[in-house]
Amino acid sequence: MAHRKLLPGKLVIASHNAGKVREIRALLAPFGIEPVSAGELGLPEPEETGTTFAENALLKAHASGQGSGLPALADDSGLCVTALSGAPGVYTADWAEKQGFEGGPGRDWYMAMGKVEGKLAEQGPETDRSAYFICTLALVWPDGHEEVFEGRVQGSLTWPPRGTLGFGYDPVFVPSGRTETFAELDPAEKHAMSHRADAFRKLVEAVF
Repeated sequence: MAHRKLLPGKLVIASHNAGKVREIRALLAPFGIEPVSAGELGLPEPEETGTTFAENALLKAHASGQGSGLPALADDSGLCVTALSGAPGVYTADWAEKQGFEGGPGRDWYMAMGKVEGKLAEQGPETDRSAYFICTLALVWPDGHEEVFEGRVQGSLTWPPRGTLGFGYDPVFVPSGRTETFAELDPAEKHAMSHRADAFRKLVEAVF
């Protein structure tokens, strides 16, 4: 099936996560695309009710595309830990949700990293610490046409968290073949090898 080409111009990034928007903006810069985020356009965030990364990415992209009349790109990504049967997976961000007691709702990634570590620790010191980040990109046009691309990066989990350059679970994720966590790597270096970069390579080959 031939992929539809994306022409230069405005594109909505269906995310309210500033770190993610920044990464996607950097990846799109060379293609004459002017990214605007759903947050900047005041578009609501849809409920992520999907049970797969692709379902959630498509939900977000369709919501932003319909709300703006522009092509929309959404990313649903997460951390999958081998010893936890792929958890947190699709529920990666949910593990960071604070339950209103710690100064209101919001996301606490240190708490989320601690939950993952706690579950691994319960399995004992010999447990498999391998994990991968997965990124699913959904690109949707206002007429409903959709394209989906998936990327991943393998690695393992370390504890305690290290580094301040990333976001989410980056401080505990060491990509294969490296000794630094994603949060210790220069952002340009992380972009070159990340799950998002892998998915973007596929998207770029298909639509530009």
